[in-house]
Amino acid sequence: MSNVSLTRHLLEEQRAGHISADLRLLIEVVARACKTISIAVGKGALGGVLGEAGTPGAASMNIQGEAQKKLDVIANDVLLEANAWGGHLAGLASEEMDHSMPIADLSPDGYPSGNYLLLFDPLDGSSNIDVNISVGTIFSVLRCPEGVAVPGDEHFLQPGTDQVAAGYCTYGPNTTLVLTVGHGTHAFTLDREVGSFMLTTHGMRIPEETKEFAVNMSNQRHWQPPMQRYIGDLLLGKEGPRGKDFNMRWVASMVADVHRILTRGGIFSYPLDAKCADKGGKLRLMYEANPMSLLVEQAGGAASTGRMRMLEVQPSGLHQRVPVFLGSKLEVEAAVRYHLDHDAG
Repeated sequence: MSNVSLTRHLLEEQRAGHISADLRLLIEVVARACKTISIAVGKGALGGVLGEAGTPGAASMNIQGEAQKKLDVIANDVLLEANAWGGHLAGLASEEMDHSMPIADLSPDGYPSGNYLLLFDPLDGSSNIDVNISVGTIFSVLRCPEGVAVPGDEHFLQPGTDQVAAGYCTYGPNTTLVLTVGHGTHAFTLDREVGSFMLTTHGMRIPEETKEFAVNMSNQRHWQPPMQRYIGDLLLGKEGPRGKDFNMRWVASMVADVHRILTRGGIFSYPLDAKCADKGGKLRLMYEANPMSLLVEQAGGAASTGRMRMLEVQPSGLHQRVPVFLGSKLEVEAAVRYHLDHDAG
């Protein structure tokens, strides 16, 4: 076990001039909130936290029109409360809330506000909670524009390249925090005996090539032609144009799928299809695609919409959705070629 804690790692990043003291403290607040969520997830049925939020027969719905799980609401509240008083944030936004919230509204008792904006998916993969499959928290940190004391939704609409930190915490057999502040992607495992996140992988690297892909094959009939051809060629294996056999892995929890890719390579795809075309895609740019793309790029991988680099997408809305391809660099480039070649006719 490493003797480097998350706090020590962040102090070293601060001393190297990579992050400010406020950003260090903000990340520590988020990490503490993730420890609280981990405990709630770990109790499962014993804690009365499984099932849907709301009254029986009338589930609570989030902004996307999805039924909220009890743990969705609990995780959201934990993150809101943890960040209300820290003094490091000007505002925050959650996948579970219609609009962003300035700290001035969250902390009416006069707690100070800071210079950063926090976006988070409080519990990604929550449809898997009841069957004991790994779920997680995803977060992204932006700078609040200068001169803005009370940020609104429009101030969060910054491209992924503007992120100053991103990470996720996955709650599975162990609780792991994966973090980047723009200088590599690093993994920290929660030591439950001492209650601290300890550095367990410094400088995660995604192999450039892979033989594993992650995609929801049940949507195949809804995919666009280039995606049909791309996956079709993967399934042809050694006898096909790709010249090698591929294995499919699909957890249906983005944090679990991306964590596997960061650990051993692969490509994760959630393409545009007929079911989500009117929404622009399935996954949320600000809460899922951007933070995961920064983590993947910092680990030597690539991330794309299928037609452009993910981190260069200019957001048009707080809950904007996009197609996602991320993971091993050469495989993402191959998937993108199928789309661009199709567009070129």
